[in-house]
Amino acid sequence: MPLVIHLLGLAVFAMGTSEFMLSGLGPGIAADLNVSIPAAGALTSAFAVGMIIGAPLMAILSLRWSRRRALLAFLGVFLLVHVIGALTTSFGVLLATRIAGAFANAGFLAVALVTAVSLVDENAKGRATSALLGGVTIACVVGVPGGALLGQLWGWRAAFWAVALVTVPALVAITRSVPSSAPGGAQAPNARRELRALRSPRLLLTLLLGALVNGATFCSFTYLAPLLTEVTGLGRAWIPALLALFGLGSFVGVTVAGRIADVRPRPLLVTGSLLLLAGWPVFALVAGSPVPATILVFVQGALSFAVGSTLIARALYAATEAPTLAGGYATAAFNVGGALGPWLGGLPLTAGLGYRSPLWVSALLVALAVLVAGTARALTPHRRPLPQPARSAQNSLS
Repeated sequence: MPLVIHLLGLAVFAMGTSEFMLSGLGPGIAADLNVSIPAAGALTSAFAVGMIIGAPLMAILSLRWSRRRALLAFLGVFLLVHVIGALTTSFGVLLATRIAGAFANAGFLAVALVTAVSLVDENAKGRATSALLGGVTIACVVGVPGGALLGQLWGWRAAFWAVALVTVPALVAITRSVPSSAPGGAQAPNARRELRALRSPRLLLTLLLGALVNGATFCSFTYLAPLLTEVTGLGRAWIPALLALFGLGSFVGVTVAGRIADVRPRPLLVTGSLLLLAGWPVFALVAGSPVPATILVFVQGALSFAVGSTLIARALYAATEAPTLAGGYATAAFNVGGALGPWLGGLPLTAGLGYRSPLWVSALLVALAVLVAGTARALTPHRRPLPQPARSAQNSLS
């Protein structure tokens, strides 16, 4: 992979830390700003809603910008709103900064995905996507538990300051390393033409599946900290380590999927989805036992990100008529799940059904994804598969 993709991953690391770190900061935010834990969980949903709206909107806005200009503008706004979030004493202002930060994150990721896949062979989009999203998984391994630890030591605001500081070297790296050429190559970008790509049933199906799988991930991950403390019985000191374990699993999942997604996507998606479907209810049943619960934190992280990243790659393959907005579509769909997941998980919590209940909701969402995919497959048995790269081409990139 070109070095510039890994530099883009540095910025994605900062953004991933911001997006996921509330899973470990929710109780502290709720206590400090005098709101309920489900209300603090709504900050994650608000961020995801901003990503949904912002991804295509910001991608369209940046069509006439150079890639470097777009990436720097989005990252600069992202840094600013985290400074404001760290200083505010108002839950409403914090909520507004999460939405604004999500817009910036969405625009950045949409442009970064297109930039990354444009720098590799046409049949290596899965590997490029995996390399870029590696920043998200490293955020889960290092950034999120680090943010949780900062929250425990110095309060949740320290985590916001840390995200702002990590963004600074990413700005410098992008300035020096990202090409300034305008997106779209020789053909001028056309928003109306690219929006028509949404008429493709294959693209819409892939986006829907990505939303459902990611919804399941966010549904449980958002409430992982109280689950492990209240149900599993682990002390708060264990939470950063277990969040890191989830992140390590997600890193393994993305890395393995990146090696397979371009050559054997269907077996990966089928097997991974069925294992994921089995894992959530098992997690709910054994959540009271520390050892199996700890194992499933890792396993579900790996499966969730392996399936989720592969679906993003398939969306990029399917959006051939939208070369500049493809990243926006993938980002928006991924975050539809990110918005619905915490909200759906919060419903049974509000009803008093306990912290195991989001795990059951996650199982239902994955079951729905499997049902939708199976029905679509049965209704279109003779559809032509997406173009697959030759194995020799894949091996040449190793």
